[in-house]
Amino acid sequence: MNEADLEEELARPSPALVAEATAWGDVVVLGAGGKTGSGIAGMAQRALAQAGGDARVRAVSRWSDEDGRARVEAQGVEIVTADLGDPAAVADLPDADTVIFLVGAKFGTAGAPEQAWMTNTVLPAYVAERYPKARIVALSTGNVYGMTTPVTGGSVETDEPRPDGDYAITCRGREQVFTHAARTRGTPVALIRLNYACEPRYGVIADLARKLVKGTPIDLTTGAVNVVWQRYANEVVLRSAGRASNDPFVLNLTGPETASVRSIATRLAARLGVEASFTGYLPETSLLSDATTCHELFGYPDRTLGQLIDLQAEWLRGGGPLWSKPTKFERRDGRF
Repeated sequence: MNEADLEEELARPSPALVAEATAWGDVVVLGAGGKTGSGIAGMAQRALAQAGGDARVRAVSRWSDEDGRARVEAQGVEIVTADLGDPAAVADLPDADTVIFLVGAKFGTAGAPEQAWMTNTVLPAYVAERYPKARIVALSTGNVYGMTTPVTGGSVETDEPRPDGDYAITCRGREQVFTHAARTRGTPVALIRLNYACEPRYGVIADLARKLVKGTPIDLTTGAVNVVWQRYANEVVLRSAGRASNDPFVLNLTGPETASVRSIATRLAARLGVEASFTGYLPETSLLSDATTCHELFGYPDRTLGQLIDLQAEWLRGGGPLWSKPTKFERRDGRF
């Protein structure tokens, strides 16, 4: 698999998604210049094209990453350049019936918490005001829950959030801003708590692969993680538009396994033909989510954890690139 093949797969809609796309109308993807933007915008474009009709997909970002822009443009998606931190720019955004909100500040927020608060709480208020009648699907994070013991299977959607650190607290703030819009303006909202989406260029498995290849010991203090195939995550985000409600639809999005970091690293090292070494201690708790509801509604991911590990090894053996965008999944203090 090369990068063109990967981009093609990440944007491949299922028949179920194509059937649901007929109800979307025009789609705006906000924050489309990030890691997931090309896959989600491209999948939306292809689903609408296969569904027929004349609805449009527009991808909005500052587009500081030219490679990211090129990936989105290659999907045939219309590009809109805007600084979403500017309320005047948000007010000038094109009309839409469905809004996919991917904007977020995570890395560097420990040193600049004001940026997290501005991007993760104030900016969503601009968007909620601009699109009071559109369906809004907003990406959130499992970090809002806090740690649980692996034997519980992870946090479920009805658990009380216990965010730790400015990133998690402001992500919870983002949820509350959109919830306020839902309850005061009747805006249909879906809140998607994701952790951790993986594809061969980035994600938890890519982070571990980078360390294994360099001979860096794997820190075990994270204990266990949930991961999910990026294509499936893209599809669930889009299909959640049909579940958006003025009583916000909240969904955990991840894979079905509770996987130990040691087990992933050990299997990956064997596939890569390198020796795994470890450091740190096994904790009693980890950041884990139970995605049973997601799997009941949308089916299981179309790549299993074992297949993701194998894909990662094949990617590196074939000379595939790794993006310099670590997840920092090892952090337990909420500081990113």
